[in-house]
Amino acid sequence: MPSDQIDPSLLRQSAHSPSFFALQRASPGRHDLVDFCIPCNPYFPTPGMFSRLAGSLEQILKYYPSDADAIAAELCAVLGHHPQTVVMGNGSTELITWIDHLLVRESLATPIPTFGRWTDQPMETGKRVDMFQLHELLGFEFDVDAFVRFVRARGSRTAVVCNPNNPDGGYVPRREIVRLLDCLIDLDLVVVDESFLDFVDAEAHPSVADEARIRPNVIVLKSLGKNFGLHGVRFGYLVANPALARTVRGALPKWNLNSFAEFVVFLLREHGAEYRESLRLLARDRLLMAQQLASLPGLKVFPSQGNFVMVKLPDGKDGVGLRDHLVAHHGVFVRECGNKLGSTSQFLRLVVRPQEDVQRLLIGLGSYLYGSASEVPPDNVVAPGHRWGEGEPQHAETRPEDFRAAI
Repeated sequence: MPSDQIDPSLLRQSAHSPSFFALQRASPGRHDLVDFCIPCNPYFPTPGMFSRLAGSLEQILKYYPSDADAIAAELCAVLGHHPQTVVMGNGSTELITWIDHLLVRESLATPIPTFGRWTDQPMETGKRVDMFQLHELLGFEFDVDAFVRFVRARGSRTAVVCNPNNPDGGYVPRREIVRLLDCLIDLDLVVVDESFLDFVDAEAHPSVADEARIRPNVIVLKSLGKNFGLHGVRFGYLVANPALARTVRGALPKWNLNSFAEFVVFLLREHGAEYRESLRLLARDRLLMAQQLASLPGLKVFPSQGNFVMVKLPDGKDGVGLRDHLVAHHGVFVRECGNKLGSTSQFLRLVVRPQEDVQRLLIGLGSYLYGSASEVPPDNVVAPGHRWGEGEPQHAETRPEDFRAAI
């Protein structure tokens, strides 16, 4: 196999997608792989922040970080939380692990499909997982009343809801989440995983972290790596009442965060405006990308408030074959959802990326789905260098026949 080709068998070796590093190692001659798999913020950190990181690399690697309490105190000062209600972890998955070990008793209820650690982790420790199926025909919409009835019928003692949900990006308004917390006040624990909430633009103040601080059985989970485009740093945090927070904090190592996490947390105070601008740009790209995907004949696009969009392939098309085709022939890495409980390989989760990358994705999708001989992008693809708002909005009026003509 040429050095610039990726062996598709690498994509089938585990239940999770391989890391970006693993794919690069498997094809050392390929340097243009575009990642539509890992939900990362492409606009943050800024180039200036990366320059400061690079300039401080020797110190970051050479010296111990501060302890977790000191780093958490700075994060709370920046984000407006009380330190007694916040626990920082080495990625949100570390916190999920300890929530399960310390606070989940015999059962946990969660909608599916959703983030896999919320089903896998409790099953690994012998708990019963009660899975509430979200339905495609309803757009994977989450119904609070139906979920509460399900929890009561199953006798679940813990409930978990991701908002927005992963992989579909479905968003539940804050008022409905608060109503859910009211309905489940008697449970041992209710977790609202807000890992992707910063990308929501449906309402101004979507978080229920303020509710978690004063309720007896609520934890809100946050993933800084996803929001800030720094998955490699591995840091996240939870918000809960002081007693719950103290229980989780007491189980964690004192130095569970690395120096990269500390450096970034102390940089955030200076770069709030740039972060807010990154969210605005991403929301713009999400709208345009969803419209462009919806113009492909037979492709179903689901509404999303995350930094990703879920699509369903036309009948007879399978995501495994498409994934392998895209990575081998177009250098595009996507997440097919066949190994997500409650989903099938006919569904893909596609990360929101800038237009230059989306063009490659659309070309690859067209060549696989419609057997195009000449890989020409659809008319509604914005050309490199085109700025949002300039020219006519063709993407809103592109018809399926226009795309067929193009390919």
